[in-house]
Amino acid sequence: MDAMWKPDEPRGGFGPDPFNPYPFARPLTRIGGHCKKQLRQEIQATCPKLPGVYGMLDRQGQLIYVGKSKQLRSRLLSYFSECNAEEKGGRIIAATRAIQWETQPSEFAALLREQHLIRTLAPRWNVQEIPKRQRPVYLCLGRAPAPYFFLTRLPPKDYVACEGPFHGAGRMGHAVDVLNKHFKLRDCSSQQAMHFADQLSLFQLDHRPGCLRLEIGSCLGPCAAACSRSQYDAQVAAAKSFLEGMNAEILDDLQSAMESAALRRQFELAARARDSLRVLERLHKKLLFLADVRRTYSFVYSVAGYDGSGIWYLIRNGEIADRLVAPKCKETFAQARPDLRRWAAELEGTGGPPTAGPASLYPHTLSLVARWFRKHKQAHQQTFLPSQAGRKYRSPTVNPRRYTIVG
Repeated sequence: MDAMWKPDEPRGGFGPDPFNPYPFARPLTRIGGHCKKQLRQEIQATCPKLPGVYGMLDRQGQLIYVGKSKQLRSRLLSYFSECNAEEKGGRIIAATRAIQWETQPSEFAALLREQHLIRTLAPRWNVQEIPKRQRPVYLCLGRAPAPYFFLTRLPPKDYVACEGPFHGAGRMGHAVDVLNKHFKLRDCSSQQAMHFADQLSLFQLDHRPGCLRLEIGSCLGPCAAACSRSQYDAQVAAAKSFLEGMNAEILDDLQSAMESAALRRQFELAARARDSLRVLERLHKKLLFLADVRRTYSFVYSVAGYDGSGIWYLIRNGEIADRLVAPKCKETFAQARPDLRRWAAELEGTGGPPTAGPASLYPHTLSLVARWFRKHKQAHQQTFLPSQAGRKYRSPTVNPRRYTIVG
C-alpha cells in the first residue's frame, strides 16, 4: 500500500497566519484517498462553498501545491475534470494523495494567505517550472558587495530594491542584460571576488577582470579595482531610481542608439536596440504603475467576512502594513482606538500627505494589492483614512446566500 496520510494522524495545518487578527486560527480540514475517485467523493461530501486556501499533498505527505479560491468546493472539483487531465490541474491531482483546506473570511484574505504560504512553504509545483505555464519572476537589485540586477522566483530577504512579479522569464532576462550593461553593473557569479579601487590592501596586486565587459565599457569593473565603491554605488542609486519608476534615461538612450544605427545603415545593431527598447518600455510602464500605487495607496481597507469576521487592513504605500478586527459596535471601536491612532500617525502625519512610515513587513504584497484594486474598482468605496474610522466602524454587509457550508 502506498504511504499516505491517514485520518487518525495529527494535522500539521498550514502554520500561523500573520494576516488573521482574530485570536483563533481558521479551521482546517484534510481528506485522503488512494485514487482520484475517493478524493472527489470526499470533497463532494465535506468541502464548503466558501473562500479559502487549499493544499495538495503527495504520497509521502509533502505539500506540493497551494492554491486559493472564492469557492473552495467548485475549485477543487474542477481538478477532476477530464478536460484538465493533460493540463496543470490534471498533473497536480495525479500526484495528490491528500488535500487540506482552510477557509478564509473573504477572497482578499484568501489571496493574502495563499501568497504567504507560497513564500514560506515553497511547494514545488508553485515555485518550480510547470509545463505549459509561465512562472512569475521578480526583478531585484542587490547582492552585496556590488549589487546588480537579477531575476528570482521569490524575492530574497536582503536587497536594494525589488519589484514584481513579472511574467515572461525570457523577456525579463533580456531586460536584466540590458539594464546591467546600461548602468555598468556587474553580472558575474557571486563567487567572483570584488576589489574596489579605494579598498585598502596590504599588497599592491594587479586584479584581472573576470570577463570582457570592462574592456568593452559595459561594466565598471569592481572585480578588477577599476572603480571606487562610491562610483559603483552611484550607478546602483541610478539603477534603483529606474526600478522605482523615477528614471527613464535608458529609454532615451536606446531610442537614440536605434536611430543612430539606422542612419549608419547598421540594421542588425538597430534591430537589437529596437528589441531592447520594446522590452524596457513595457517594463517601465509596469514600474510606473507600481510607483503610482506606492504613492497613492495609503488608507484603511475594510473587508467584510462571510461569517461576520470582518477585517480592517492598513495599506501603506501600496503594501499591507497591519490589520485588526473590524469594529462592529461602540465597545469594539473603543478597543481599536489605540491602533487607529497609531495608523493615523503613520499615514497622515501632521495633516499632510501620507508619509512613508516604518518599514513594512510585507513588501511583497504590493503587486497583490495593485492587482486587486485594479480588478475590483468598487473596492475603493471601502477605503478610508484612520481619522475617518469613527463613521466607518460598521462592517459592510455580505450576502450569506453566496456561500454554502457542506456537511
